[in-house]
Amino acid sequence: MDFMKTIAIAASGLKAQSGRMRVIAENLANADSVAPRAGMEPYRRRVPTFETELNRQIGSEVVKLGRIEEDTSPFGTRYEPGHPAADARGYVQTPNVNSLIEQMDFRQAQRSYEANVGVVSATRRMISRTIDILRG
Repeated sequence: MDFMKTIAIAASGLKAQSGRMRVIAENLANADSVAPRAGMEPYRRRVPTFETELNRQIGSEVVKLGRIEEDTSPFGTRYEPGHPAADARGYVQTPNVNSLIEQMDFRQAQRSYEANVGVVSATRRMISRTIDILRG
């Protein structure tokens, strides 16, 4: 078993999930924002994608954060006639961010991150035990 390859693959997963959590945190931070003026769009939810790429150093494919896509689902609306971003009917467009979905996505990313940390930890223990066996 190639320990360094295992660590490199898990590290790529850590980096990708870290980027995913950053995008989700940005979505959550903007969930309650609105456009500054009428006629402008509010924050649009961003969705991270993943890609694989060949890492020539280790001779294996690894995962990486791909393009950050914009969610094209419709914006919400809220009746707030005094708001500067309200339309003629008094409605303000709200971001297309569902906080519950973002929290579930964040938890899933967190679990994937923790799984990759577990792989790195287990690999380090195996390396340490192998060295102990070779010394003895």
